[in-house]
Order: sequence, then C-alpha cells, then structure tokens
Amino acid sequence: CSMWGFLVRLEWILCLSSALAVMANFGDNLPRINQTHLTPSQLKNRKEGLQIKGSEFTLEGFPFRILSGTVHYFRVPRRYWWDRLLKLKACGFNTLTTSIPWNLHEPTDNDFYFTGTRNFEDFIHMASQVGLWVILCPGPYIGSDLDLGGLPSWLLKDQRMKLRTTYKGFTRAVNRYFDQLIPKVVPLQYTKGGPIIAVQVENEYGSYNLDRRYMPYVKEALVTRGIEVLLMTADSGPELRKGHIKNVLVTVHQKGVNQETYQELASIQGASPIMMMVYTAASFDTWGQLRKYRDPQMLKRDVTEMFKLKFSLNFYMFHGGTNFGFMGGATILHTYLPVVTSYDYMALLREEGEYTPEYTVYQEYFNSILELPMPLQPDRPESTSYKSVIPLHFLPLWDILDFLELPFESIKPISMEMLPVHQSYGYILYETYISKDGILYSRGHVQDRAQVFLNGQLIGVLDHSTDHLSIKKNKPYQKRQLLRILVENQGRLASGEDMNTQRKGLTGDIYLNNSPLRKFVIYSLDMEPRIIRRLFRKSWRPISKHVQGPAFFYGILKVGEPKDTFIKMEGWTKGVVFVNGENLGRYWKKGPQETLYLPGPWLHSGTNEIVVLEEQRAGQEIKFLKYPYLGM
Repeated sequence: CSMWGFLVRLEWILCLSSALAVMANFGDNLPRINQTHLTPSQLKNRKEGLQIKGSEFTLEGFPFRILSGTVHYFRVPRRYWWDRLLKLKACGFNTLTTSIPWNLHEPTDNDFYFTGTRNFEDFIHMASQVGLWVILCPGPYIGSDLDLGGLPSWLLKDQRMKLRTTYKGFTRAVNRYFDQLIPKVVPLQYTKGGPIIAVQVENEYGSYNLDRRYMPYVKEALVTRGIEVLLMTADSGPELRKGHIKNVLVTVHQKGVNQETYQELASIQGASPIMMMVYTAASFDTWGQLRKYRDPQMLKRDVTEMFKLKFSLNFYMFHGGTNFGFMGGATILHTYLPVVTSYDYMALLREEGEYTPEYTVYQEYFNSILELPMPLQPDRPESTSYKSVIPLHFLPLWDILDFLELPFESIKPISMEMLPVHQSYGYILYETYISKDGILYSRGHVQDRAQVFLNGQLIGVLDHSTDHLSIKKNKPYQKRQLLRILVENQGRLASGEDMNTQRKGLTGDIYLNNSPLRKFVIYSLDMEPRIIRRLFRKSWRPISKHVQGPAFFYGILKVGEPKDTFIKMEGWTKGVVFVNGENLGRYWKKGPQETLYLPGPWLHSGTNEIVVLEEQRAGQEIKFLKYPYLGM
C-alpha cells in the first residue's frame, strides 16, 4: 500500500481513537501556523524547551510544529555547509536533523578527531545562525546507509564483539567515545542557549533488538553526561515497542507504517504528538541496480495529509550529498548490494546543492501554511565542464608495494580488522605461492570482491556470487608460482544482525582443490592520503599503449576559477578517483551512477593533480561534465 492509503486509513483510526485525537481542519485551506517568534534568534530568555503537551509539541509554552530536514555535515564539503543550511531554511523548514558518525570521529582505537570537516559543533552553530533548531542523533549507531551504520570497524577486532548490546567490550568503547563527544554537545542544547531541542537515542533499535538492557543503557549514558533536552526513539512501524524506552517519546519511520502502527503508538504513550521522524524522499542507490525514483505527486499529497493531521515531520533526505571516500555501506536484498558513491537520494537538493523542481513546490506550499521569517534564497550553484584530461603516466600496483609499510606475514589469511595496523577501508592484498593446477574455492571467505592473479595475469574474480575459479599454471617450467588475491572492501552492512560478522578481506581459508593455502604475505592498501603521496616517490612510466590494471594513472587538470564539476570515467572499468589527495569515491562501469561529484573548493586555481586507481581496463581520457548523470 502507498503512504496515501495508510494516511487515509489513519484518518478513520483517529476519528475513533481518543488516545490519538489530533484531528485538524480537513478542508482544502489549512489554517496558517504562526511560528515567527519561535526561532533561535528570537528566544533569548529561555525557560521551557521542547515539551509534550497532550497531542502537540510546545516551545516556551507555545504550540510548535516541527518541520525538519536531514543534512549530514560529513557528506557535504565544509565550504558548502552554510549554503545547504540556508537553503533548508529558505524552503520553509524550521529544524535541521543531523547525525554524528562514530567512525568519522574515532577512526582508530582511542584517536579522536573533531576539527576541520569533522567539527560538527561549527555545523550546529551555523544552523542556529541561519535560524534553525536542531534534532541531533549522536548514536552510537546512526545507520544512515554508512559503513557499519557509522560504528568504527576496529570494534570487530574483538572476535566476541556484540555490537549494539551491553556486551562489556562494546559499552567500554561507547563510554570512552561519549566521554569525548557529549561534553561538546551539552553546551549546544536549548537549555544552554544553543539550538538543539531534542536528541534521538540510538536509531531503529526495534529492528535489531538483541538486548533489552541496551536502550536504557544508551539513555543513561546520555543523561548522566548532561543531555537534558527532549529524548526520542525512532523505529519503523512493526518495531515501535521493541525500541521503546520508558518516558522517552516514540517517533515513527515511514517504513512499515499502517493502521496497527498508530494503534501501537497510542498504546505505548497515549495522547502525544506524532513525529514522522523519517519521511523518505526515495532511497539510496546500489551498484548494479536501477536507480531509485520517487513520485513527486505522492510526496506532496502525503505531506499535505500529514499537515492536516498535525503531524510533525522530518524529511530524509532534504540534501543527501556524497559518500566521499569509502564511507558508504551496503545492504542485502537477496544478495549483497554496496551503496554507490552519490547519496543524491532524490532529495529536494541534488548532490551538488542544485535546486530540484520539488524544492520549489514544497517552498510554495510551506509558505502558504507557515508564517516564518524567510531568508533570501541562495543563488543556484555554478558548475562547469573542464577540458578532458589525458593521463600520460601510470604505475602498476605491484610497483608500489616496496613503498608501503612493511607487509604482515601470516600462516593463514586474516581480515583487515585483524591486521596489527588495523585497516578499515580500501583494499588488501594477499600473496602466496602455489605449485599445482586446480580449482580455487573461496567458501564464502571473500569479503567483498577479489581479483585473482597468477604471475601477474588476471585469472578471474571471486565475490558474493562467484565462489570458485579454475587455475592453470601459466609458466609450466616454474614449480612455485605467485598467486595474488586483491580484495576490495565494498562497504560493510549498515544494518541488521549480520553487522557483527562484517570483517573484510579474506575472513577464512582459501582452498586450492581441498587443501587450504598457507604462508601469506599481506599488504594493507587502505588508500589513505599517505599512500597517494608516496606514489610520487616512484618514477612513473609513460603510457605508450593500452595499460591493464590494477594500476595508478596520473593526469593534470588546469583550472582558472575553481567551480563544481562532474567527472565521467567513460571507457574506464572500475576504481577510485583522487583529486589533490581527496578521495572522491568509487566509479564502476556497471552503474547506475556514471559521474563523480568534484566540489569546486577542492580545486586550486592553476594545476590540480588527478590520480586514478583503475582495477581492470583503463580508458583514454578523464571527462568533465557540467551536470551529473546518476543513472536511469
């Protein structure tokens, strides 16, 4: 059933249920909602923050309708934070919802980063200056289609780890992280003069639900460290009660909404405001699948109905942005599906911040029913198409191995997470020797995609759908031949119980016929900036003919005035693009995404270095387009 069907049935439910008596004017002309005085700049003397009074929210005792949109600071270049927030406000929204990914701020065990692009405090201060309230989702798990749902992968170094439970190894790490994080959040709360009016406790725990003590633990971890604004949980329809905590507001995700959802909501907390915490514009895209599309008419109709019913609303995503680097996660729908680099999400603002037609439709609608001080709408972003770059030099991947940290030797293959250096993302290379022909079996131990090379020649790919390859020695006169297995981590699952198993690389034995291979040399290829910098210690080879990957390719882009642009890797197969050391993310011929977003602030006037890691077949040139193409 469509959301429209759900909401029509909901009207009937609400007519019969006094516990959910939140009926509004059902005529075509809704009464205007005056909230001009309920903005951060107007409320200097604060006594009473966001509260629940019967079936509505109040702020300083006045009725308050939350109209929120999600923007993630970590998916937007810092120079564009102000632009995106101003566009959120100019559309008619009064609240920003954003999340804090643990793995961004503690990428390695006990190393914390909160500066530069990770300075969420600046992002929240900007929201306040623009005139937006904030609903904050600090985790520890946030989901958001991120690698491991935003949890750091080093947690999985513990073989007994039970994520999102009260397992001591997990809570010990959470407590240490919250000791660093929450003191930065506390001064940003409404009660301290900041814009944060509510904090979400975890995310969709009802669908996980492995430990009934966990959600009370997270709540206590927040409250004891000074969180005092309104607390919320957020779950899809069937799991509301499983994710509920006593005396914490239950909010609803669009997924799974039906009649029973609202009956369950009423039975949990009686008469209360209904907050649609995740109203989804469309969905994320995955490699090899058709692009997800939305029905704009359905969106407008749904929002209209929710306003009639006095719902509060969070639009996910108002602006999706980009999964720069390797931050994107994966999902399972019959098979493993990694998330594409773009997080455009069919949101009201496109990946690069361009207005969509739907933005204008919603802006006009919100202006017709809300009385809010509206800022000037920012100009449309400028983008351009630069002249194509023809790479003139390359380096085979094998040539740089001597420039990496010392490899690790192991009798058996081990995963990224278990390396002494701990590796979270990128690639990992396993070398061993074989002395006979046969069938190479992965037995499900390749996570996620492995290219297999014998004496430097590609013999095939092992992945989630292919578990064996035939191997025939290509140098019969050599008794021992070099077998290389280059494994790409394409993203850990962002949700579900299988998150606990999301170790990457070779996670167990690989067999030649029925015998497990032994004695491996293992190289970490996380593709962090230090590796890209080290490439330039080596002499690059001139490209004189077609080059087969895996190899790095080098080109120069000359720019006058830096502007946004889009890279199209036409003729290339699969790999990663780096510009001036910044990881733009993955490209893959299988689509649906065909362009990579290159933000103008990441370019310099003059010379810009482009490095491409191509895994298989390289193209002739790197093209630049003025507009994105994200697939059909």
